Amino acid sequence: MFEELQGNFSGELYFDNSTSHQAILFSYATDASVYQEKPVAVALPKTTQDIRQLVLFAERHGLTLIPRAAGTSLAGQVVGSGIITDISKYFTAITAVNREEAWVTVEPGVIRDDLNAYLKPMGLMFGPETSTASRAMIGGMIGNNSCGLHSIIWGDTRNNLLEVTALLADGSEIVFGNLNQEEFDARCNLQNAGGRVYREMKALLANSENAAAILNGFPTQSVTRRNTGYALDRLLAATGPGSDGVLNFSQLIAGSEGTLCFITSAKLKLIPLPPRHKCIVAVHTVTIAEALQVNLIALAHHCSASELVDDIILAFTKVNIDQSKNRFFIQGEPRAILMVEFFDASPEGLTIKATTFIEAVKSHGYGYAFPVLHGADSDKAWDLRKAGLGLLRNEPGDDQPVNLIEDCAVSPQDLPAYIADVERLLKKYNIKYSMYAHAGAGEIHVEPMLNLKTSAGKLLFRTVLQETAALVKKYRGSLSGEHGDGRLRGEFIPYLMGEKIYALFKEVKEIFDPKAVFNRGKIVDTPPMNEFLRYMQDKKKTPIDTVFDFSRQEGILHLAEKCSGSGDCRKSHISGGTMCPSFMATRSEQDSTRARANMLRHYYSGKAGQGMTAVNAAQVMDVLELCLSCKGCKSECPSGVDVSKMKAEFTQEYYDRQGFPLRSRLVGGYSSQMALASRVSWLYNFVYKHDWLKRIANRAVGFHPRRSMPLLQPTTLRTWFERREKSTGNRPAANGQVYVFCDEFTNYQDVPVGQKMIGLLERLGYEVILPTHLESGRTWLSKGMVRKAKEIAVKNVERLSKQIAPGIPILGIEPSAILTLRDEYPELVSPELRSAARTLAAQTFLFEEWFAAEIGRGKITVGQFTEINDRVVLHGHCHQKALSSTKYILESLAVVPGLQVQEIPSGCCGMAGSFGYEKEHYELSMKIGALVLFPAIEQTADGTIIAASGTSCRHQIKDGTGRTARHTAEILYDALLR
Repeated sequence: MFEELQGNFSGELYFDNSTSHQAILFSYATDASVYQEKPVAVALPKTTQDIRQLVLFAERHGLTLIPRAAGTSLAGQVVGSGIITDISKYFTAITAVNREEAWVTVEPGVIRDDLNAYLKPMGLMFGPETSTASRAMIGGMIGNNSCGLHSIIWGDTRNNLLEVTALLADGSEIVFGNLNQEEFDARCNLQNAGGRVYREMKALLANSENAAAILNGFPTQSVTRRNTGYALDRLLAATGPGSDGVLNFSQLIAGSEGTLCFITSAKLKLIPLPPRHKCIVAVHTVTIAEALQVNLIALAHHCSASELVDDIILAFTKVNIDQSKNRFFIQGEPRAILMVEFFDASPEGLTIKATTFIEAVKSHGYGYAFPVLHGADSDKAWDLRKAGLGLLRNEPGDDQPVNLIEDCAVSPQDLPAYIADVERLLKKYNIKYSMYAHAGAGEIHVEPMLNLKTSAGKLLFRTVLQETAALVKKYRGSLSGEHGDGRLRGEFIPYLMGEKIYALFKEVKEIFDPKAVFNRGKIVDTPPMNEFLRYMQDKKKTPIDTVFDFSRQEGILHLAEKCSGSGDCRKSHISGGTMCPSFMATRSEQDSTRARANMLRHYYSGKAGQGMTAVNAAQVMDVLELCLSCKGCKSECPSGVDVSKMKAEFTQEYYDRQGFPLRSRLVGGYSSQMALASRVSWLYNFVYKHDWLKRIANRAVGFHPRRSMPLLQPTTLRTWFERREKSTGNRPAANGQVYVFCDEFTNYQDVPVGQKMIGLLERLGYEVILPTHLESGRTWLSKGMVRKAKEIAVKNVERLSKQIAPGIPILGIEPSAILTLRDEYPELVSPELRSAARTLAAQTFLFEEWFAAEIGRGKITVGQFTEINDRVVLHGHCHQKALSSTKYILESLAVVPGLQVQEIPSGCCGMAGSFGYEKEHYELSMKIGALVLFPAIEQTADGTIIAASGTSCRHQIKDGTGRTARHTAEILYDALLR
C-alpha cells in the first residue's frame, strides 16, 4: 500500500518489515506519556507537497496522520496506530523576521530556544517557555498551547500566535489569521474546503444555545491556563459585546493537538528581551500549604514567575550528577521551595523588589530561609526546577510517577484549597506523590506514584483522574492547563464541561476533518484512558542475568524504564551540552538516547516476560549503532539513563551468539597490539606516514582510508620512567607522593604528554609512583566485550589494592581510561572485590581534578609559574564533562599568570575512541565535529593554544582542522618557572 507514495515522496518513509524500518517504527511507539502503540508507518516529509501527499493518501486509505515534533507530549498526543509524520528534521527554517513590527515566521520544526538564540541579537524573543524549551518545537507548542514558567507575564502560545498556514483534510492550503467582519464574510463565501469551514464555524458560533453553553461550561476567567477541548470561548469572545470584531482561527488551532489541520508555517508575535537584571528569591517552607500562601504574596508583588519544587524532587537532585551542582542555595531540608523571580532595569530596583517581597513574607510568618540568586546562579536554579519530571524517574521500585493529574489548573486564589483536596484524595489511597511547577499560574504538576504493571494500579490510574476531575469541576478549573487532553483526559471532557460542549467539540472536529484524517482518537472519541499503556499487568518478572552489576539501578530493565521520554537528549548543538552527539548531527529520532532506551526497554521487558511488543536483537542493535558511548546521558539525562553501560551489556549478549567481528576484537585488543607494534615502531610509523600505505592498512581493518593514525613513540612511558628512575634516583618530595595510572594510550602514543605531566609533578615537589597494572579495559568496553573488561578490572583491583596506600591519590591523564576505574570498575568486579574497587575509585582522580584541589590547598601557587600572555581555547572530553567537570581544567590553567582561557561550548568531538575511525562512521564523526568544535577552532588566530584532555579529541581536532591540541599538563609544564 505504501509503495504508491514512494515515487514522488522526497522525504523519508518507513513502513516495511526490514530490520531498520521496524526499529524506527518501534522508536516512535511512545512519547513522554505512559502510552505505547506501534505506528503503521513513519514519514519525515521534506516539503509541503510531501505532507499534501500524506494527507490525501491517508484520506484514501482510511488512515490517520499523527503530527509529531519533539515527541515530548505527556497525554499520548503523538502515539497511535497511524502514520507518524515527523516535522522535526526538515521543517526547521526561520523564514522571515520583522524587527519593527516584532514578528517572525517559522516552520513548525523550529526549536523554541534555538529561535530565541537567533532573535537575541535583535533584542527580541518568543515568550512561551516550557521546561522542555531546549528541544520543544513551535509546532508542538501550538498543538498543546504550551505555557511555561513565565506565562503569568508572557502568556501562552495562543496569546503569542498571529497566524498559521496549514493543510486541510482535502490537501488544500489555508491561512488562519486576523479577519475583520468583512473579511470573515468574504471567506465564508468561498466555494472550497476553507469556505465550508468558515461557514459552518460561523453557524456554530452564532447559535445562541451554543453560546450559552460555552459561557457557562468553560473554566472561570481567572483560570489563565485553559487547554481542555477546543478554544471556542476565545472565538466567541472575539464576536461578542465589547470585542473589536476581529476573528482569528489560529486561536482555535492552538491547543487542537493536530486534530484539525496540519500546520506548515506559523507567524509568531515577539516581545522585547526581559530587563537585564533579574533575581530569584528561593523561599524555603516547611509545608506545601505555606508555599502556596507565599505564592499569593508573590503574585501581589508582581513577580515574573513563581514556581514550586518539593522535597521529593530536591532529594533526587542530591544523587543526580548535573543537578547536584545546582543545589548550592538550598538550606536545610525544606518541604518545599517557592522560586519567585523578579525583573528590573536596575540593580537598585531589583533589590527593592526582592527586599520588599521578603519582608512581606516574613511579616506573615512564612518561610525560614530566603536566599537571593542573581545572574548565572538564577539560571542554575531554573535548570534544577525544569529537571523535575526527569528526576522523579529515579524513584525506586515499580511505583513510578505518572502524568495523570499533573496538568489540572485552577485560579491561583483557589490553588491552596484545591491542592489540599488533592492531597486528601491521594492520601485516601495511600499514594506517594510529588508536586512542583507553576504555582503562579494556578497549575501545580502533581505526580502520583503508581504501579501500572498491575491491574490494581491500572484501575487506580483511572480512579485518581476521575476523582480529580470532580475537584477541578468544583473549582471551575481546567483539566488540562498546557499538556493537552490527548488520549488521557479526553474521556472526561463530557463530565467536566457538559455533554453539550463535548458535542460542540465533536462538531468542530467534523467541520475541519470529516474523515478523521488528522490525529484520530485525541481530544474527542478517545480510547479508554487506561488502555494502550506501556506495560502488561500482573506478569511475573523473569530475572535477567548481566555481566555488569545493575543492582544499584534495580536491574538493566529498570534502568531502561527510567527514560521518561522527556526528550532532554533531543537538544540541538545550539542549546549545548554533550547528549546526544549523533542525534545533534542526524536529527533522527532513532539516533536519540530516548529511542535507544526505549528499544532496550522493549527488548528486556520481552526477556523478562513483561513486554507488550516484541523487538528482536537485530532491531535493537540497529538503533544502538550510532551511540558513541559518550556518557553524556549519565549526567545530562535527569533520570540518569546510562545508555553507554546498557549498550556495552547488550552488545556482549548480542555477539555471544555469533562471535565478535574481527574489527571489534582488534580495537578491543589495542593495548596488546601496540605492545607488539612498539617493538618495530619504525615500521608501524613508516606505514602510517605514507598515505597510500595508510589507506591500505585502514581498509584492511575496516577503518576509513582518509583517517590518519596516531604514531608510536620511540619508547613507552613505563620503559622511559623505569629507566629514568634508575638513572636519577629518588628526588625530594616536599609535597608527598602521587600514583600515576599509566594508561594504554599515554603509554604507547601520548608518551610526551605523560613525560611532561611527571616532570611537572616532580618539579612541584611530588614523588611520582607508577604502580604495576594492566590496561584500563576501556577499549574492550567500547566494543561491548564486557567479560574481557571484567577480567582486567578484577586483576587491576587485586593488584592496585596491594600497592596503593590509603589517602594517596591515583592520577590519570586520559579521561576515558582513568574514569573507567571510577565509573565501571565498582560495577564490573566480583562481589568480594566491590569494596576494594570503591576504595580505589574514591582515590582516583583526573589530573586536573587533583591539580585544582592542590591549588585550593595552597600547595601549588601562581608564583611557581611564569607569566604567559597567551589565549587558550578549551574543548572538554565527553567522559570528563559527564563524570567530572571541565571547571577543574579552567581552575588549573588559572594558576598561570596572564593566560586567558575560554571554553568552547562544544559537545562531543565526534571521534569517541574508535567510532570516528570506522569507515561507516567517519562522515558522521566529522559532521559532529563540524557542529561547534571545528568552526570554533578555525576562527581562532594561529598562535592560539588549543587545549583538549582526551587523546581522541586531540586527534579529531588534528584531522578536522589541521591544528595541534595540547593536554593541560603540557601547557602547565611549559609555563613552569625555569
